[in-house]
Amino acid sequence: MRTPLCELLGIEHPIVGFTPSEHVAAAISRAGGLGVLGCVRFNDPAELDETLTWLDANTDGKPYGVDIVMPNRVPTEGTPADLGKLIPDGHRDFVESTLTKLGVPPLPAEGAPDGEGVLGWLHSVARSHVEVALTHSPKLIANALGPPPPDVIEQAHAHGLTVAALAGRAAHARAQVASGVDIVVAQGYEAGGHTGEIASMVLVPEIVDEVGGAVPVLAAGGIGSGRQVAAALALGAAGVWMGSYWLTTEEYVIGTTMPALREALLAAGSSDTVRSRIYSGKPARLLRNRWTGAWEESDAPAPLPMPLQNLLVSEAHRRLMESGDPTVVPMPVGQIVGRMNEVRPVADVMAGLVAETRETLDRLAKLA
Repeated sequence: MRTPLCELLGIEHPIVGFTPSEHVAAAISRAGGLGVLGCVRFNDPAELDETLTWLDANTDGKPYGVDIVMPNRVPTEGTPADLGKLIPDGHRDFVESTLTKLGVPPLPAEGAPDGEGVLGWLHSVARSHVEVALTHSPKLIANALGPPPPDVIEQAHAHGLTVAALAGRAAHARAQVASGVDIVVAQGYEAGGHTGEIASMVLVPEIVDEVGGAVPVLAAGGIGSGRQVAAALALGAAGVWMGSYWLTTEEYVIGTTMPALREALLAAGSSDTVRSRIYSGKPARLLRNRWTGAWEESDAPAPLPMPLQNLLVSEAHRRLMESGDPTVVPMPVGQIVGRMNEVRPVADVMAGLVAETRETLDRLAKLA
């Protein structure tokens, strides 16, 4: 099962896996796909540098990628303290009162927040991620919010990296290719995290028709089986970009809050997600629960723009995660969560995807 994407990226299967876990990313690459590490969680460039050094040594020489978050328009910038002054007191009061209503305890003294939150949403921090990545050996650099700035694309190409960008409309894809992007990820409405308003079945062929003759197009959103991979290929995609599906793999372990998170993911159905601005300030699909429900009440304030919203809720996210309550965990995830019903090793997931894709393609070939 090889497509032009495999030749471009030097991979065995046309499956790209996005994940915030370096252990999952490495396992995806070792299994023949391309593991892509999400960098937004790294406030400290030195920590990202250490993590990429680990990836360099643990993919068995196979390629991997990195994903950054750089909006087309530079958002409000400044130190966390400066930005904190822009957050209305009413928003802070709402968050605190909501946590109290949900029965979420404060963090223990030793886990008290440093006040910074996740800074990867800041343009300057994302640039530091690029600088660190270019000192390592990734094959691909992707931007979750459209094309990176022109100088970042130039730097990436100068270092031999392939540049990818996520698109939610055909017009976006056309502009991305014009800016120098090498791969377009057509991310449908079903996807987890930041996503647009057009469903994958409609979006993928639109983007393929728009730019597929110039660059490979990957399908993203609602993919968690070989049948869905085959459907993406039938729509003209050169491969798939999968994110949510890796959250219930054995290798996905970040922090000490996994039992509640796994319980929530394994119990959720495909209708148990919501698209909201409450996570980062931009529309993102999240696991629907009591926390997201609180923001839908009539007394809830409107979410703030990026990066202020994430700074507002960063401590709340830690408290919600560490509460151990699966009914409040703040987690980006796609509608494919309804198929995430067991915990398996990445290698088993990849083998199942490849086998079912081949079986589906063979079955369809017999219909001709």
